[in-house]
Amino acid sequence: MSQRVGPTVPRGAPPGVPRRVGYAPGVYDLFHVGHLNILRHARSRCDHLVAGVVSDGMAELAKGRRPVVPLVERLEIVRSVRFVDEVFVETVPDKLETWRQVGFDVLFKGDDWRGTEKGLRLERDFATVGVEIVYLPYTVHTSSTQLRRALDALAGPGGPVGPVSSAEAEAR
Repeated sequence: MSQRVGPTVPRGAPPGVPRRVGYAPGVYDLFHVGHLNILRHARSRCDHLVAGVVSDGMAELAKGRRPVVPLVERLEIVRSVRFVDEVFVETVPDKLETWRQVGFDVLFKGDDWRGTEKGLRLERDFATVGVEIVYLPYTVHTSSTQLRRALDALAGPGGPVGPVSSAEAEAR
């Protein structure tokens, strides 16, 4: 089951004031400037930002490997970012189910999703419930995947850094 972590009303918001709730999902593994940029840009486009932190199991399902940084630590890191009003543990692959649990008006994704099959599906699905999809600039020069590869290279022949999937283990 997914869970909300943090306040349910925006910091300093008067009661009853309409607000635009944004949702920025991600694994947020090996937190880097690209993650910070997404959260900064997302927060500038909404009144209340919920960061959806993908569970270890969901990350493995989506990416074929578990995160290096455990969920509880990723939650603490993301919760500490000043642009984030609350965090939500994402444990289901269906973003519409997440929307039913969180109740957001806009979903933020990196612009590397724009025009892709999964991005177009997201747009179609959320158009049915009136949620806007906003693509934010993707920080090309850094990613958790690139950081993981660099750490693996530094680790040398002794093995990769962090947990690996069975497919990755067989490929080595």
